[in-house]
Amino acid sequence: MEETTRYCAGCGVAIQTEDPTGAGYAPKSALDREIVICQRCFKLKHYNQIQDVELTDDDFLRILNGISAKEALVIKIVDIFDFNGSWLPGLQRSVGTNPVLLVGNKVDLLPKSVNPNRMANWMKSEAKELGLNPVDVHLISAKKGHGIDELAEKIEYYRKGKDVYVVGCTNVGKSTLINQIIKRFGAEDEAIITVSHFPGTTLDLIDVPLDDDANLYDTPGIINRHQMAHYVDAKDLKTITPKKEIKPHVFQLNPQQTLFFGGLARLDYMEGNKRSFVVYMSNELKTHRTKLDKADELYENHIGKMLNPPNEKTLQLLPPLVRHEFSLRDGVKTDIVFSGLGWVAIHGKGGRIAAWAPKGVAVTLREALV
Repeated sequence: MEETTRYCAGCGVAIQTEDPTGAGYAPKSALDREIVICQRCFKLKHYNQIQDVELTDDDFLRILNGISAKEALVIKIVDIFDFNGSWLPGLQRSVGTNPVLLVGNKVDLLPKSVNPNRMANWMKSEAKELGLNPVDVHLISAKKGHGIDELAEKIEYYRKGKDVYVVGCTNVGKSTLINQIIKRFGAEDEAIITVSHFPGTTLDLIDVPLDDDANLYDTPGIINRHQMAHYVDAKDLKTITPKKEIKPHVFQLNPQQTLFFGGLARLDYMEGNKRSFVVYMSNELKTHRTKLDKADELYENHIGKMLNPPNEKTLQLLPPLVRHEFSLRDGVKTDIVFSGLGWVAIHGKGGRIAAWAPKGVAVTLREALV
């Protein structure tokens, strides 16, 4: 009798017992359990260890592209703290004509000065600019459980008995959200989907049965290579990933001054009047101020030491910093966004700045959120 393929309850990949280094490996003894998780998920869950597996971006996209052939509701999750960095370009090609409910996660990280209604309207406007017309926008904190019950009501309203696919790039909180829903249905602890701050935790589709013969699917996170997470090691990733409400840090800068964000990014104020620069980044990431003409020397002498992160492991991964120059418009509050790291709000009239980030990490300008 042919054995039925079993799938990891944590990451969705097919279980195999032959190759300990391959995706989906579990010892044969694990197959006796009702709920099976692979060795990778076991280590991640119990020891916070990540094991690399050979899955490419094409593998992830292949899994996503099947959604366009289905009739379903698509929940697209973005990280509010890194909206553009966590955006999936070309999503409409993957979802076809299916309705999309846009969900902004990690609302608990935003300073209380950010108005939630303004944030939702801004997200809807940005989505349309990026080619997506969502049926609705909803803000949540999957980690804290904020807004989950209201989201469940919206899902029921828009899905009309169809399957639900949760999509997003790595580390936006898809699995954490689905775990909140599983908990509300009283599932066993072992059924909880594997969650971590490491990119690429979910490896294949994970399905959660709903109460009307439909399913809720957690899809693999698409890896956006322009996010800072892909250029730092696990320890530094913990440092730059916000865990609680961001406390803005205000710096009054004159022209020809520089801010370093650890040693991972840098902002040069070249021309303009004395003005405020407000830093919205992880509370654990230290900002250092210096004179522009001393900045190169400071970086050269203190990278990985006073300017930390990066630590030694990240230094081996980190590409050189690349300079991006911007002109600031009069009368417009502006954010300089470092993808996956945070942003700096700039108040005042005109001027010129240069932002530095590792080669491959996106740096963008937008109208200020706060």
